[in-house]
Order: sequence, then structure tokens, then C-alpha cells
Amino acid sequence: MTDLLSALIVDDEKDSRESLQSYLGKYCPEVRVVGTCPDIQSAAEAIDAHQPQLVFLDIEMPYGNAFDLLDQLESIDFEIVFVTAYSQYAIPALNLSAAYYLLKPIDIDELIAAVAKVRAQLQEQDRLVRAAVLREHLQGRPHRLVLPLIDGFEVVEAADILYCEAADNFTRFYLSSGVQHLICRKLKFYEALLEAQGFCRIHRSTLVNLSFVQRYIKGKGGTVVLKNGKELSVAQSKKAVFLERLGGGV
Repeated sequence: MTDLLSALIVDDEKDSRESLQSYLGKYCPEVRVVGTCPDIQSAAEAIDAHQPQLVFLDIEMPYGNAFDLLDQLESIDFEIVFVTAYSQYAIPALNLSAAYYLLKPIDIDELIAAVAKVRAQLQEQDRLVRAAVLREHLQGRPHRLVLPLIDGFEVVEAADILYCEAADNFTRFYLSSGVQHLICRKLKFYEALLEAQGFCRIHRSTLVNLSFVQRYIKGKGGTVVLKNGKELSVAQSKKAVFLERLGGGV
């Protein structure tokens, strides 16, 4: 029999703590709950005392939220499954860092899947890298992305991405090194994350890093020429916004 996965539940609502503990006991027998906490103060003490492998962490709590707790810890050497009733609350930051999250009310199948992912991830030696990226994003400095790959993940600097291209429900990343990654997420998802990093949607299927744009050729929509010589079409409907973002006017 495999070793049990030690887990801590942090949620200010007693019913939520008890429900999650009950679900884990019934549907995830490989998880051993070592404690439950109603706030971040007791959670910090429990993490230090129990050294759990996994923490189920409610995002919004009185007297400090989940990110306040993580910010005060010297290191994050455990896996995290965030639990939230707000579908848009910090989800981009969590996705960027390849963190897991569950929406309330908790779906049993999603809970089982999250635990399975955590067990698989604990076999890796680089979870501290993901934790560092998570902390970076939660502190408002989302300069790196964690791209999920078939055999793990890769941490990529936003500044090293030339452009992203839609491929049905996937996004293909083109890096300045020449490497390409096909990621199972839609381009719209990455557009929302990278817009603040100087990226601009120039076509229904293309998101470009403006710092790599070397030339613009006029036309109905026009053409962008990147520093590596790659030419990308600009949709007529995206032209005005692109030129404004680039600083050249319309």
C-alpha cells in the first residue's frame, strides 16, 4: 500500500472544513487529514507543526486571505489546492503558476482529479520552482509562465516569447530560442495573462510580443515583421489597437 498523503484544510467556514474532510475520507482514502484551521494564523502554526504535503487553502478569509498566509511563509514546500467560491478571484495567477484550484461547492470528480495531480506532482523534484513562480505572480510580478507539458512543465520568461498562435483549443508558443511548445489552453486565456506584459492580439489566431516587432508594412490590415524576420498578418479589425499599442498612431 502506498504512503498516505498528509493534508491540512484551511477554511474559515466550519461547514466547509467538515464537508471537505468528509469528502476526502470517502472519496480520497489516500489522503490523511492532519488538521483543520479557521484562519491564517492557526494555519501558519499548523503548517510548521505538521509539515503537510498538501494544503487545501480557502482564498478569502477574515483577518487575511490565502495569499497573506503564503507571503508570510519562509518557503512553500508543499502542494496547494486553492478552494474558492469566486470563479475569477486570482485564477489567472493560479493558472500561471500551474497551481490547482477547486470552486465551491466542491465537485467530487474535480476533487479526486486534483488529489491525483498532486500525488503525481509530488514525484517531481522541482515543485519549489513552481512555488517560487506562484509567489511571484501573487505579488503582482507575473513575468514568468509555467507551461504544462506532457512530461512535466517548463518555466518560460514572458520576455522570451516571440508570439503565440491559436491551434483550435491549443496555443503554440514560439520562443526567441527557436523552441516551440503546444499547450492545451486557448489563446484567449494567454491573451488575458500576457496583455500587461506588452503582448497584443493582432489577429484572431495571433498574439505578438510588441518588443520583438521590428517593422510594420501597411496594408488593409498590414503585416508585422519580427526581429527574426518572421512576418505575421494583422487583421483589419485589430489594426487600430495594434498601432496605438505600438505607439505609431492610426
